[in-house]
Amino acid sequence: MLTDLIGTVAGAVLVGVFGILVALFLMGVDRIVTARMQARIGPPLSQPLTDLRKLFTKENVVPANAIPWLFNLAPVVALASAITILLYIPVGGFPPVLSGGGDLILVMYLLTLPALALVAGGFSSGSPYATVGAQREMVTMIAYEFPLAVVIIAIAWKLAVSGIPRPFMLASVQANPVWGLVGPLGIIGVLILFFVLLIVTPAELSRIPFDTPEAETELAGGILVEYSGKNLALFTLTQGVKTVVMASLVVALFIPYRLSALLPAPVILQPVLDLLFYLVLVVLVAFVAVSLIRVSMARFRINQVVSVYWIYISLIGIAGLLLVMADHFLRVV
Repeated sequence: MLTDLIGTVAGAVLVGVFGILVALFLMGVDRIVTARMQARIGPPLSQPLTDLRKLFTKENVVPANAIPWLFNLAPVVALASAITILLYIPVGGFPPVLSGGGDLILVMYLLTLPALALVAGGFSSGSPYATVGAQREMVTMIAYEFPLAVVIIAIAWKLAVSGIPRPFMLASVQANPVWGLVGPLGIIGVLILFFVLLIVTPAELSRIPFDTPEAETELAGGILVEYSGKNLALFTLTQGVKTVVMASLVVALFIPYRLSALLPAPVILQPVLDLLFYLVLVVLVAFVAVSLIRVSMARFRINQVVSVYWIYISLIGIAGLLLVMADHFLRVV
């Protein structure tokens, strides 16, 4: 019992450190790639680390009208909850540190915690700009939750009807890629669900075109307008870790493959190959779902965000779910 506890704690620490390092790497890659697509040189890869180091040396300024304890607690809760989500997702071919029969459901709900912490911090700051930003964050969160749920339910349903035990367990999804369980019609449905999750990702991260809660040109930074110093650094790091979380979730659901299964290699090198392959997939997903979209599009208005997710993306996700279901019933008949 004690050995299991020590192993779990050690695994959690390793995954937390790994998640932060990958987050800094993705933030640097995103800024470089975005700059190159805009015909700029861009900052060095280490710029996010430099920015965070500078913020950690700055003073935390708490507004006079703020609720101090909640204002200072929100960024800590946001980062801690983002790292906690990563403990339930397979990373680099390794099993998750924490696991259970309802991993996907738990992850879906845990994804709301960093956003709720951000909302609490915005409301507690006493700033009208932050208040409007917090309201927008809540509306955005409500908007994208349904398409996200459709994707998760569709994959879990397919695993369940295929006779795979614990279909909501991420280890089951990783061991049984959904692509191998469907026919031609189902493959189209899974591709649609893949697209839906990629579109949900920038909204989860409050990135363009779904960055209405911050909207620097409208709300002067919005929900984070009053944050500075260590608190701002923690929120910035939270966004980076959430990028790792969302990219890892996409990989776990739709690309749960190991390079060691395809390339013959010594046993000692197989974990390294799997980890490198995972990092490549995470970078590619982050590029498509974050960098490419934010360079290609302008910010949506908040009413447009709601319309996009509640109407268009939801209908597209339901269509993908129906195609997966139709494929199953046609193959059974």
